[in-house]
Amino acid sequence: MKKLMLAALASVLFLAACGRDNQVENAASGAVVATESDAAEELASVFAEHFERNLELNPLSATSIGDYRFNDRMAISNSAEYRAAERALDEEFLDRLLAIDRSELNYQDQLSYDMFKVLREQSLEGNQFPFYQQPVNQFYLMTNFFVQLGSGSSIHPFKTVKDYDDFLSRTEDFVIDVDLAIENMKEGMRNGIVQPEVLMAKVIPQLESQFKDKAEHSDFWMPIENMPDDFSVEDRERLTAAYRDSIENTIIPSFKRLSNFIGDEYMGAARETVGLGALPNGKAWYEYMVRVRTTTDMTPAEIHQVGLNEVARIHAEMQGVMDEVGFEGNLKDFFEFVNNDDQFFYDEPEQLIQGYRDMAAHIEALSKKLFDVAPKTAFEVRRVEPFREASASGGSYRSGTPDGSRPGVFYANAYDIKARPKWAMESLFLHEAIPGHHFQISLQQENEEIPQFRRFARFTAYSEGWGLYAETLGKELGVYTDPYQYFGALNAELWRSIRLVVDTGIHAMGWSRQEVLDYMYANSAVAPARAISEAERFMAIPGQALAYKIGQLKIREIRDKAEQRLGENFDVVAFHREVLKDGPMPLSMLESKLDRWVDAQL
Repeated sequence: MKKLMLAALASVLFLAACGRDNQVENAASGAVVATESDAAEELASVFAEHFERNLELNPLSATSIGDYRFNDRMAISNSAEYRAAERALDEEFLDRLLAIDRSELNYQDQLSYDMFKVLREQSLEGNQFPFYQQPVNQFYLMTNFFVQLGSGSSIHPFKTVKDYDDFLSRTEDFVIDVDLAIENMKEGMRNGIVQPEVLMAKVIPQLESQFKDKAEHSDFWMPIENMPDDFSVEDRERLTAAYRDSIENTIIPSFKRLSNFIGDEYMGAARETVGLGALPNGKAWYEYMVRVRTTTDMTPAEIHQVGLNEVARIHAEMQGVMDEVGFEGNLKDFFEFVNNDDQFFYDEPEQLIQGYRDMAAHIEALSKKLFDVAPKTAFEVRRVEPFREASASGGSYRSGTPDGSRPGVFYANAYDIKARPKWAMESLFLHEAIPGHHFQISLQQENEEIPQFRRFARFTAYSEGWGLYAETLGKELGVYTDPYQYFGALNAELWRSIRLVVDTGIHAMGWSRQEVLDYMYANSAVAPARAISEAERFMAIPGQALAYKIGQLKIREIRDKAEQRLGENFDVVAFHREVLKDGPMPLSMLESKLDRWVDAQL
């Protein structure tokens, strides 16, 4: 939800040039009356300055988009000073935005205005909730991200001597932030703002996985092992010694401090309840998260009912697959069969990863049936690293850089290989890779015609809604030819519908962890390993799981409405281009934009 914004310099100069001849003098007062070009210039200036200042405040955001000016630092985001600076930035730029007359802007600028306003208002509203008092959970663990960063497998480059020195400098900020996280958690303990015990028990093994007696055994040693050959002997010796010292005397001790604090102090204060609603002001907190994640005004109760309805509908469609394959028995029997029969599983994790890699060229070729746009950014499949795979989701996507220097990555989880069925693979690939997140996010980032903040903004309901919508395109694309793969797609959609039920159940209705698991087992073909990690994911990041199905249902509704209005003139390729071309936005704005697109064709 936090900030990545900067209008392209070319746009600013273009708007400035257009505006010089359009000012008119008010004869009565002598004041200059703002015109459309004046408003557009000021808007571009607001976007540009905010984006730049936000990159300074959040250096990792800069690194993630290939801007390496701030690679020697990290945001100390657990500090009171950081929170104050973030709030001040939001307040200043919301005020500056509201001073601009929106009616003087063209349509695209109005879209940008509205999105920027939503992001600033959401961020400011969120300040009333003490997120900072529970900065650690098993799913989004700052130390795990830092391991990825320091191992060379993430966004920090290790190509030059400066890159290596920059990471050493970043380490100093990271350690400060870890110690502040501990202080914030102590504050949370005093205020009754603590994480569920069952989640924090999963944190300690992840931290302990990085306890190494020697630097050479640490993931942080990988940059030393892979040091470029062109480094001088002097630099190689200096950096090797510096990394050994940093790993053994700074990084690993910080991991141990956090682990010892959680084990010795925090676990005793952690709660038995698992929902956000159990915390002080938790009801309002969850309702806020629902609004942010779904970009709607739907209540938890309304979303819960949508989930129940979708579960029933998809169960009926699954019965059709059972009939097609000639399965005798009920749906629960079928779940048992597809979860346990050896034909549906690989023997080795690398076979699963290779299976995803083999899909890439085939599905990319098929995508041309429904898309005439494709990203330039390269793409690859990687296995989720062992140190985080037990708590990671089945798959995830990490975006590349707009300049192509870093590819997009689909991380596939091969933990407990007998919990990763082959029939789930096609739908997961469509979601995370092509034409899902890799298409959507890469096209967004490569689009130089929209302001920088829109190129890197995230509206979860749009992005995850697109990912799930992409899964539903399988038969149109020419995949799901195997009925079991189509079952996998239905099961994936069912899973997102179950999320509506259980996320609201956990956080708004007081469901226990066991009630969540019981509902999952009764209604889906999910193995225990995945059910547990997913249930605990919903506990850790309230509301995020709602975005998928709510977003997909809205995109499908928008498409159905467009098909009905345009009839034979409806062009699905053009529809997909229109949905993707302006990047993520709140669902109501997407619907208005597509209504406008249809109107222009009538």
